[in-house]
Amino acid sequence: MLRHLILAFCLPILPTLSVAAPTRLPAGVSHVVSVEGIEEYRLANGLQVLLVPDASKPTTTVNMTYRVGSHQENYGETGMAHLLEHLLFKGTPTHPNVWAEFTKRGLRANGSTWLDRTNYFASFSSDDANLKWYLGWQADAMINSNIAKRDLDTEMTVVRNEMEMGENSPGRILFEKGLAAMYQWHNYGKSTIGARSDVENVDIERLQKFYRTYYQPDNATLIVAGRFDASQTLGWIAQSFGKIAKPKRELPRLYTLDPVQDGERNVTLRRVGGVPMAYAMYHVPPGGHPDFAAMNVLDVIMADSPSGRLHKQLVDTQLAAAVFAFSQELSDPGFSVYGVQLAPGQDIEKAQQQMLKTLESVSTQPITEEELRRARTKWEKDWQLAFSDPERVGVALSEAIAAGDWRLFFLTRDRVRALKLEQVQQVAAAYLVPSNRTLATYMPTDKPQRAPAPQRVDLAAMLKDYRGDPAATTAEAFDATPANIEARTRRFTLKSGLQAALLPKGTRGAAVTAQLNLRLGSEQSLKGQAIVAQMVAAMLDKGTATLSRQQVQDRLDELQAEVTVHGSATGATVLMRTRKEHLPAVLALVGDMLRTPSFPADAFEEVRRQSLSELESERKDPDAIVNQELDRRFNPYPADDVRHVLTFDEQASAMQQLTPEQLRAFHRRFYGGGQAQFAAVGDMDVAQVRQALDAAFGSWVAAEPHQRVPRPFIAVQPQRLSFVTPDRQNAYLRLSLALPVQELQPDHAALTLANYLLGQGGNSRLWLRVRETEGLSYDVRANVAFNPWEPNSLWTATAIFAPQNRAKVENAVREEISRALKDGFTAAELEQGRQGLLSFRRLSRAQDRNLAASLAENLYLGRDFKVSQQLDEALGRVSLAEVNAALRKYIKPESLVIGVAGDFKD
Repeated sequence: MLRHLILAFCLPILPTLSVAAPTRLPAGVSHVVSVEGIEEYRLANGLQVLLVPDASKPTTTVNMTYRVGSHQENYGETGMAHLLEHLLFKGTPTHPNVWAEFTKRGLRANGSTWLDRTNYFASFSSDDANLKWYLGWQADAMINSNIAKRDLDTEMTVVRNEMEMGENSPGRILFEKGLAAMYQWHNYGKSTIGARSDVENVDIERLQKFYRTYYQPDNATLIVAGRFDASQTLGWIAQSFGKIAKPKRELPRLYTLDPVQDGERNVTLRRVGGVPMAYAMYHVPPGGHPDFAAMNVLDVIMADSPSGRLHKQLVDTQLAAAVFAFSQELSDPGFSVYGVQLAPGQDIEKAQQQMLKTLESVSTQPITEEELRRARTKWEKDWQLAFSDPERVGVALSEAIAAGDWRLFFLTRDRVRALKLEQVQQVAAAYLVPSNRTLATYMPTDKPQRAPAPQRVDLAAMLKDYRGDPAATTAEAFDATPANIEARTRRFTLKSGLQAALLPKGTRGAAVTAQLNLRLGSEQSLKGQAIVAQMVAAMLDKGTATLSRQQVQDRLDELQAEVTVHGSATGATVLMRTRKEHLPAVLALVGDMLRTPSFPADAFEEVRRQSLSELESERKDPDAIVNQELDRRFNPYPADDVRHVLTFDEQASAMQQLTPEQLRAFHRRFYGGGQAQFAAVGDMDVAQVRQALDAAFGSWVAAEPHQRVPRPFIAVQPQRLSFVTPDRQNAYLRLSLALPVQELQPDHAALTLANYLLGQGGNSRLWLRVRETEGLSYDVRANVAFNPWEPNSLWTATAIFAPQNRAKVENAVREEISRALKDGFTAAELEQGRQGLLSFRRLSRAQDRNLAASLAENLYLGRDFKVSQQLDEALGRVSLAEVNAALRKYIKPESLVIGVAGDFKD
C-alpha cells in the first residue's frame, strides 16, 4: 500500500538511553549483539528480540515483524499475506475480541503488509499490564489464531472493499501497473493487496498452511521500544513466547530474480478523473548492497523541494505541479520511483521528456559537491527523527529486518555518511539509464474504452449435447513400410519431363500433402545468380499475371490450402497441403504462380527490406556467424560460383543492387518443369491429379537446361575459429569434418549407426555427457550429411550453451569423441541404438510431409523405397566391430574445423 512506501531515514544525533540491558537473562534466552543501545536477544525457538529502551517519552511501542509478504506468495495466492494480516485480528480461542481489548486498554494498534514483511504494532502509555497483555496476545496469535472459514468469509469482503478504495487512487494503481511492467518473474511485480479473483476465491486450507509456515518464532522479530523495564519485559517475553516449540519445518527457499532489463518499458493507465502523472521507475540493488545508500541520496538530489533537480526543471518551470522520489529497501533487487504530477492544462509529454532528460543526464551534468552535501544533511535529519522516536523506530527497523538484517538501519546510515561524490555519480550513471527504465503514465479520460470483462466458460454445459460433424470419417490404417509404400506408389512422367510419384491413402479430413521440386541451371549458367535465385523464389506467391497478391492469398484460403515456397541458388521447392477435393485447383493455382509471377514493385521492396533486416540480425547471431564461416571453408569457391558461401556483406550488397527486372529475366531463363519432381501423399484421385499436373506443367520447359552442380571432395585444413557476440546469452559450438564418403557405399550403414550412438540419439554419448550428466546444453547433437552423388559428405557436431561454460562444453565434446574412438561402443549401446534408429526411421516414414519429400528426391536420384528397405536391413545386421571401425576410419579429431561464438568475457 502506498502509505507504506516512503520511509525516509537520515543521520542521527543519538537519544539518551536511560535503561541498562539486563545482566541476568531468563532461561532459554541468549544475548546476541548490542548496537547503539539496541540489544538483540534470541530465544531457543528462534525468536529474535530487539529491545530499544528510551525513557525520554512516557510511551511504549511493540512491533512484531514476520518475514513474509507478497514476495512469498505462490500462484493463486496473491493477497494472502495481507488477508492473513486481517485475520490475525479476528482473535484466538483465548483472545476472541482483540479490537475490543485494544480500545479498552487505550492501545493504538494496527498492522501492515508489504513486499517482504508483515508487521503488527501497538503504541500506548507506558503500562506494565498493557505491555504484558499485548506480548501475551502476540505470542498467542503467532500459533493459535483462528484463521477460520467464518472469519475469512466476512473479512474477505472487507479486504475487497480496501481494494476498491485503492482503485479510486490513480496514483496507487499507476504504481501497481508500473511494478507489474518492471518485473517479469519476481513477485515484487505483484500488488500486495492481491488479485481480486485470488482474494475472492482463496482456499481456507491453503491460507492456514501459509499461516503455519510463516507465523513461527524463527521467522519473526519482536521489537519493544520506549519506556519499559528491560529485565521484566524480557522475562515476560520468555514466559509468553518461550513455550512455543521450535518449528521443525524448513522455510521455502526463494530464488527467483529478474534478469537485467534490456530496454525501455512503458505502461499507460486511462481512467476517469484525476490529473495526469508519470512515474519513472528504475531497478536498483537490494537494500543491503553498497550502492543502495547512494540511491537514497539521489532521491533527495533529484526530488527535494526546492533544491532538487526535478523540482527546478519541472515545478519551477511550470511543467508540473509536484515531484517526488523514493527508493525501496528490499531483500532482493528493488526499485526507485521518480514521480511527477501535473496541474490541469499542463502537457504530460513535455513533463515526461523533461523528467527523463533530467534523471538520465547525470553523465553530462554531474552531481556537485553542494548537491551531495545538502542531500546528505537532509537524509541524516530524517534518519535521526525516525531513530529518536520510539513510536517510529520499530517500523523503521522492520524495513531493515525485511531487507535482511536490522543492523542495515545503521549500516545504511554509515554508508551515507561515507559517500564520495564519485560513488554517487557512478551509481546514477549505472542505474538511471533508459534501458533500465519503466515509464508509467496516467492519462485522465472522460470516456475510457474498455474491452469486455474477463469471464470463464462453462464448457461442460456448452458441450453436453455436442456430437461433431457426422460426415467425419476414420482415417485408413496405413503401414508405412518401404514395401507397402512402394506397392501403393504410382509414378509417371509428363511430356515436359516432369516426374511424378503419387501415394494415395486414406487420411483424417481427406488431407493431402505434396511437394514440387524445380531444378535450375548449371554451374556455368548460374554464375553470380545466387541472390537473384533466392529472391525469385521469395516472390512467387506475391501475385501473378491474372491475380493480385491478395487474390492469391484469398484463393488459397478458399481452397483450404497451405502453400509455401523455398528457394536456393540451384532450385525451388513448393510445399502444399490441402484437402482431396481441392488438390487439382491448388495445382492450377501453383502453376499460375510459378509460370506467370508478376514481381510487383511494392512486394519486391517489402521482401528486400525483410531480407536485409534478417541479415542484420544474423550478423550478431552466434549460430549464423559460425555456420557461415565454417561453410565458407568447406566450399572454397570463387565469389561468382554458385557454390560460394556469401558473407553477410556480400549478401547485403547483392540484395541492395537487385531490380525486379533481374528477377523477371532469371525467371524467363531458368524456370520450367522439364527437370521437376512432384510427389503427393494422402487422400487423392490419381487420375484427377495427373490431369491437373499435365494442365499446369505439361508443356512448361525452361530455356536454360538443368545440369547438377558437382561438389567434389576438398580437404580442409584443421583450425579453430572463435567469435565474440556481445549481449548474446546463448553460445554456439560447431565441429565439422569433410568425409570422403558417398551415400550407399558399403560402410554407409555402419557410419550411420556410429554417428547415432555418438551424438544423434537421445541416449548418445554426447547427449548423456553434455546434457544429462553435466547439464551444460539444451541441445547437443551430431549428424552426417551424406552426399548421394560424390564421395564428399559432411560430419558435424553442434551444441548450444551459456557463454561461461565454453571450456566445459568443448572439453566434454572432445573427450566423448576421443573416448568413443579409443574404447569403442559396447554391445548394449549398439543394440539399444540400433532399435532406436530403426524406430526413428519408421516414424519418419509415417509423416506424410517426410514421405512426399523422399518420394520427390528419389525421383531425382533414380531410386525407389527399396533402397530404404535395404538400408534398414543393413542397419539390422551391422556388427559392433563394423560400427567401431567406421567411426575410427572417418572421425579424425586432429582434422576438425571448430567454430565457437558467444558473449565471451575473457
